[in-house]
Amino acid sequence: MSVAREFDICVVGLGPAGRGLAHRAAVAGLRVAAVDPRPERLFPPTFSCWVDELPSWLPQSAIAQLIAAPTVWTKGAHRIERPYCVLSKAGLHAALALDDATVFADRARRVDAHEVELADGTVIAAKTVFDTRGLPTLGRRRAASAHGIFVAAETAAPMVADGEGLLLDWRPENGAGPDEPPSFLYAVPLGDGTVIFEETSLGLRGGMPQHELRKRTLSRLAAHGIRLTGDEPHEAAHYPLDQRPPKKGTAIAVPFGSRGGMMHPCTGYSVADSLALADTAVAAVRRGEDPIEALWPWQARAVYWMRMRGLWGLGRLTTDQSIAMFDAFFTESERGQRALLSAHDDYTALGAVLFNTVAHTWPFRWRYDLVGWTNRNRWLDHPFAPADADAPRR
Repeated sequence: MSVAREFDICVVGLGPAGRGLAHRAAVAGLRVAAVDPRPERLFPPTFSCWVDELPSWLPQSAIAQLIAAPTVWTKGAHRIERPYCVLSKAGLHAALALDDATVFADRARRVDAHEVELADGTVIAAKTVFDTRGLPTLGRRRAASAHGIFVAAETAAPMVADGEGLLLDWRPENGAGPDEPPSFLYAVPLGDGTVIFEETSLGLRGGMPQHELRKRTLSRLAAHGIRLTGDEPHEAAHYPLDQRPPKKGTAIAVPFGSRGGMMHPCTGYSVADSLALADTAVAAVRRGEDPIEALWPWQARAVYWMRMRGLWGLGRLTTDQSIAMFDAFFTESERGQRALLSAHDDYTALGAVLFNTVAHTWPFRWRYDLVGWTNRNRWLDHPFAPADADAPRR
């Protein structure tokens, strides 16, 4: 067994959160070790966010596609006057350079508070270890599920024009009946001549099957006269939304990114928040303080607690109820919308917008489902149709 020299921090896992943290720590002059079995691999999923969520130090080259005012469809169209973007996989990877870090291309076998043991037996000693290896397996947890199909921009034009984007499309075009769990369409151009059409489900225990999401995506496209060959590339997502923030003072490696509670329970977004909080974690290490306390003050924990209530509400609504709830939400103030969608610690505005959204969801009786007084386990163990049943033509 060989022992590497002691570092200021060791980051285990080089997805966007881990690579961003290691990059900012190296920029700050810390001695950085970074561990990942494939450190030069581009990030596989498609990542997007609101432009104003990104830290100022991230260059424009990390953005592949800018959408000046995306659209949300509920009972009608809501144009959101807030710039949104799709991140460039190559651009983001390059912007988070690790030239000044020591990179170990290996798998971590043991991750502790101050040591990381690699598969080859090497032990890395560090004053602070960050575990950024992403989320554990889904199981029966509250989930985000999505099936995305990459379509040529000219084919997608009847639904998504150049520079436009659909963040939540709740129009009744996915073929799902009123007695089936709801899902919506997310569709944005990627800046490479393609558009991703991604049917998405939020809040179901165990998630929604990929074959069901694909069937619904194809139904939406067919409603707009878009027919596919069946050979288009696609991507799948299934991950838990209820990963809690770490407790203070625990003698373990510091969880960071989606593993450390930065996965937004109501939206499934985590990358922008993780990048924005990297400097907070680095500053805490430089001061010799607990990064968990710096990352998770009581205001941020209050925000997380309230968002979890929102997640539970999402997971028990019908399609009509979801439309009514989102229609109420997107008529709220700009600050209120940001408090739910983005802000890490604006607990007062978040409390107000959640109360107002419930209060303005109509009919009145649906509010009982939102707050969990009725139908708390509506979709638990819902029997989805088999994969080959009623497959739409392409």
